[in-house]
Amino acid sequence: MKKPLLPDSKNDSYLLYGSGTVLLLLGFILAYQFVEPAPPTELRISTGASHNAYYRYGQEYAAQLAQQGVELQVLSSAGSVENLQRLADRQVDIALVQGGIEHPTGTHFRSLGSLYFEPLWVFYRKSLRVNYLTDFKGLRIAIGSEGSGTRPVALQLLQDNALHSDNAELLALGSKEAAQALIDGSLDVLFMVTSPTSDLVQQLITNPSLSLLSFSRASAYKSRHGYLSSVTLPQGVVDLARNIPDKPIQLLAPAASLVVRDDFHPALSVLMLQAARKVHGKGGLFEQPGEFPSPRFVDVELNDEAERYYRSGPPFLQRYLPFWAANLIDRLVVMLIPIVTLMIPLMKILPPTYRWRVRSRIYSWYEQLRDLDSRTNDASSREEIEALLQELFEVEREVMQVPVPKSYADNQYNLRLHLQLIRGRLERKSDTLVD
Repeated sequence: MKKPLLPDSKNDSYLLYGSGTVLLLLGFILAYQFVEPAPPTELRISTGASHNAYYRYGQEYAAQLAQQGVELQVLSSAGSVENLQRLADRQVDIALVQGGIEHPTGTHFRSLGSLYFEPLWVFYRKSLRVNYLTDFKGLRIAIGSEGSGTRPVALQLLQDNALHSDNAELLALGSKEAAQALIDGSLDVLFMVTSPTSDLVQQLITNPSLSLLSFSRASAYKSRHGYLSSVTLPQGVVDLARNIPDKPIQLLAPAASLVVRDDFHPALSVLMLQAARKVHGKGGLFEQPGEFPSPRFVDVELNDEAERYYRSGPPFLQRYLPFWAANLIDRLVVMLIPIVTLMIPLMKILPPTYRWRVRSRIYSWYEQLRDLDSRTNDASSREEIEALLQELFEVEREVMQVPVPKSYADNQYNLRLHLQLIRGRLERKSDTLVD
């Protein structure tokens, strides 16, 4: 009779659990196809001139992101228009943009939110009699350089008041150059959109030969242009000792905002908003603490992650873990879903299969054992009994060579017990024949 093979329990376990590992690996590879790529560790932001508040804020964002292992390169520019064009041309990843700027056609921009109010400062020589913008007819007016955010706002407001190049001298001067020209007397009016913390604002507002226009018709401008807000510069806020300004001044203010493309990495959207909250969240001259960054006062649709951030705050993991760790776990969660889905059935299937494989090594001998038992009943001579005993000895020796885990040794010894029962019957039958 053909003897059962002697399988190796180690090989079986390697085969079974190795197959399970391969299945998990395939699930891992499949899930990886749906995982969001890791966020880049280097970003570029387009800001403004090096003396501008935009540039200074860009440097503050860079310092915040550096703490999370992300390098932010801060690029100077002529202003918001150039920033948007750079963003559209993929020269940068983020743009600081003033409200009211026309966006390049065919682009897909998303806003991360507004950051702070950025007033329009209209300074003019104090010797002029001015109440409204219409009083600037025939004057030399600096409306901002090409590419700046000041220029489109200034042109819009001048157009509202029927002022244009035919009845006024409109000069494309940058804020720094225009400020010096105004002080020197070679310019009559300066339009400038910038933060109240700007050095130029402080320089001009304290100059006794200059005045700051108060927009008494601010409500009318707000109703015409939704991106404008009205803010009040309190009396004496610049210098209480000299009472500068000497009365409350009403200003029009677009809001500065962070703009990205619609393919900006979701994790970086949250990281940028967290940096912006640390920089702008404490409030300012026109902002309440905690008011910014804000989903209000934006010109373009909010980024999806930004919308969730304003509604629910930062993701749970990013509240307590470093950015890289939180992002890694977020990405791995997507991969764990199919892996867990595979592991549950595998955990139910593999152990019983392994038990069956181990026990089958023992049970495979029972067919031969039944044959021996049957032949024992038919044995009628001492030679037949001696042959059966020798065969029984070989079977027992081979059974003991079958490698099985210790936890399954009881099955092996049960088989040996059955072999011994047959041996006993043969020996008793042999004694009977001898007698």
